[in-house]
Amino acid sequence: MAIALPSPRLALPSLRLVNARWQPLPFGPATALALLAGCVVSLLLPAFAPTWFALLAIALGIAGWWTGGIARIAGTLLLGFGLCTLQADRALVAQLPPAMEGHVVEITGRVVELPMREPKRTRFRFVVDGDSDVALRGKTLQLAWYDDRKQSHDGIVPPAPVHAGERWSFDAKLRAPRGLRNPGGFDAERNALAQGIAATGYVADADNAKRIGIARGLDAWRERMSARIARQAPKDSARFLRAFALGDTGGLQDEDWETLRADGLTHLIAISGFHVGLVAGFGALLARGLWWLFPLLARRCPRQVACGVAALAFAAGYSVIAGLSLPTLRTLLMIAVVVLARILRRATRAGDALALAAIAMLLADALSPLSPGFWLSFLGVAWLLWCLPGVETKPIRGFFAAQGVATLGLLPLTALFFGQASLAGPFANLLAVPWWSLIVAPLTLVGAGLEALHPGAGTWAWWLAGHAFECSWRLFAWMSASPMALWWAPEARWFAVPLALASAFWLLLPRGVPGKPLAILLWLPLLLPALHAPAYGDGELTVIDVGQGLSVLVRTRHHVLLYDMGPAVPDGFDAGERVVVPTLHALGAQRIDVAMVSHGDNDHAGGFPAVERAFPTPLSLSPAGSPVPHTRPCLAGTHWNWDGVEFRVLHPAAGFPYLDNESSCVLRVESKHGAALLTGDIGEVIERKLLREQQAMLRADVVLVAHHGSGGSSDPGFVAATGAKLALVSSGFGNRFHHPLPDVVERWQGAGAKTADTQDLGALRIRLRQGGPELESERIAHPRAWDAARRHARAAGLSYRSD
Repeated sequence: MAIALPSPRLALPSLRLVNARWQPLPFGPATALALLAGCVVSLLLPAFAPTWFALLAIALGIAGWWTGGIARIAGTLLLGFGLCTLQADRALVAQLPPAMEGHVVEITGRVVELPMREPKRTRFRFVVDGDSDVALRGKTLQLAWYDDRKQSHDGIVPPAPVHAGERWSFDAKLRAPRGLRNPGGFDAERNALAQGIAATGYVADADNAKRIGIARGLDAWRERMSARIARQAPKDSARFLRAFALGDTGGLQDEDWETLRADGLTHLIAISGFHVGLVAGFGALLARGLWWLFPLLARRCPRQVACGVAALAFAAGYSVIAGLSLPTLRTLLMIAVVVLARILRRATRAGDALALAAIAMLLADALSPLSPGFWLSFLGVAWLLWCLPGVETKPIRGFFAAQGVATLGLLPLTALFFGQASLAGPFANLLAVPWWSLIVAPLTLVGAGLEALHPGAGTWAWWLAGHAFECSWRLFAWMSASPMALWWAPEARWFAVPLALASAFWLLLPRGVPGKPLAILLWLPLLLPALHAPAYGDGELTVIDVGQGLSVLVRTRHHVLLYDMGPAVPDGFDAGERVVVPTLHALGAQRIDVAMVSHGDNDHAGGFPAVERAFPTPLSLSPAGSPVPHTRPCLAGTHWNWDGVEFRVLHPAAGFPYLDNESSCVLRVESKHGAALLTGDIGEVIERKLLREQQAMLRADVVLVAHHGSGGSSDPGFVAATGAKLALVSSGFGNRFHHPLPDVVERWQGAGAKTADTQDLGALRIRLRQGGPELESERIAHPRAWDAARRHARAAGLSYRSD
């Protein structure tokens, strides 16, 4: 059933005409947009501007803001550019110096926020103070405490003893924030910059770690309250109630997040602006009731002012308890603007309140646009305010209309930030928004409030909230199981999202506006991007950046082969799930025709189960005798042709015993314009064997350097026989094996090959075309001003563009 949306308000409240002169308000929407634009320009540049330029931009920006007129817009834009550049520069300078990377240092400080407890490790934020190294004092670290102790009788590994609010002293091994770089992948370096994280690392000597201060402060209280909910609420829903009440999502499993993403409900499970509004409304009602019971109070303070102050106080207290996430902070700022306007007896439109909240957010943290939540939060409210003015008079119709507006308006950003969109989301939200937000969340908050007053008083509320949640969760789990629930968006060109937003704007204009059917065409670059599949007879390889491991995607015109799937740690990071699968979706892969696991070592086969779940594969190959389940043997001599590209297995031969690395499947891919050789982890013995028996088959333009560039591979004769123009290395930054070894790199370069390493350049994309192989790397093709690889190379005096 089509939902007729109310006509949007076309007036621009941020503009005045004074003597026929355009005069934007100092804190109106136009000024907020200009400030945001300045921040965005700074972040999109491949390198941040120098400090002197940022200071000059701030000075000129303040002057322009004060002047008014069109100068106010230009000045605000300059101010945003200068503030963002200056804050980013300070944050990058504060990160761990390259000279301290990989060293064990003794640090003292306090655990902040809530630790994230996993089966074999605990991750936590740590603010350094005390007698620590001067270069680290006052900085925020993201640390992990690994627990390798034996499991207890019930099979559970005891968690690390750190708790929120405690002070500790221990040795830690640190490095500057560094992440993997792949198409459509999570940018860990951007996240560290946005969160102000100076270094990441782990506790190097857990046995000698010392607790030197008891848990205290708000974070300690939040953790204790979370533990009470876990003990007293129904077992199957307690982890969700902790998220509703305190923003503690540490108890949610990967399966929970998969269900939430498939149903488009992630915005509801953690504390949102709506929850803050509920608490603010409760505060206002409480004040209203007191003023009704005691009318004499109105002589000292008007009831309207008292209700506003109570609403703000309750909202502020709850936001602080919930950890001041972006949605809560945005709502808190908007409530503060409205309350202040009431106290001053001034009319304030919702759009102006939102603009002032955005300005306050950007002035306080100009790097907040790095967070997807910033865009989804502010743009979502902006869409609703613009398209649905006055819906408070028709709440039911407004609720359904809001779902349509939010789905259409936020779809481009959802596809951009997460590479996916929930097709079941509009239907799931129609049920979840009223049920979770009006029943489950209020009961959870009531329970937390009662529990804060007296231990055990909130159990009944949590019991009701838990059972109410469980009834709905069964339905949402069933909805998420549908193959149509989640749509993955291939990585699109930079202009696709602006065009889709323009289309959404056009479609949400009042009825009668011409050309709406044509506006749908503007979605095509985002929903159906050009994937540039190889031509017939051409081949394409993508070495995915999985850290210290291997995964290579091979594509022809109509077929896909995946060679290895990266590492996986039990109950921990799974490169197959978190790296390989999103990369395949971003590159537009709809299926995998053949999955080849070179051998059974974890850094090559660990991600295979996760990839197999996401892409059921008709044929999976691995060496005979390998521990990889559900595979057929890859045998020398096996060959096939896809779209004019020849695939041939060179090793192992039939009857060859399984010898781990030496049994790796060696695959030759030959297109009409060149060949590539994928070697797995074979060593010099197998390389010489291939040189004796199949020398003609070794000739290749592109070679994957065996065993990540270790000293036991890349035999000189083998290197010379390949005649490679490109030698590719898949290795992890700062890996303990020091791969690739310098003499191995020099050996390939001495034979005339250019080398490219994923730890320096991110994912490597090679096209076998006429004229020779073409190399494109993720870090160079999509440069970021915060790129750690560039800064690390500059500090070491090396060339960023690896030869």
